[in-house]
Amino acid sequence: MSSRRRSSSSSFTEEEINALVNKLQALLPASTSRSYTNKVAASEIVEETCKYIKRLHREVDGLCERLSQKLSSIDDTTNLDLETLMRNLLQQ
Repeated sequence: MSSRRRSSSSSFTEEEINALVNKLQALLPASTSRSYTNKVAASEIVEETCKYIKRLHREVDGLCERLSQKLSSIDDTTNLDLETLMRNLLQQ
C-alpha cells in the first residue's frame, strides 16, 4: 500500500484494512493484544486502541501535574538537576 494519502473518493481493500488493523494491534501493549485471537473484529482493535490512547493521555496529565508540583516546590536557590528530577518523577 502506498504511503501517500488517498483521495476521499478511493476506498481501501479488505487486505489493506486488515494490514492496517494488524499494525495497530501490534502497537497495543502486550497485555491487551495477547488477549486477541487472530480473527478479531477491526472494531474491537480500534476500540481497544482508543482506550489505550485515553489511558496514555491520563498518564501524561498526571506526569505533568506531578512535574508542576515538583517545580513549584523548588525555590530559585535550589540547584536544579532536571535529569535527577525527571528520573525521580518517572520512578514514582
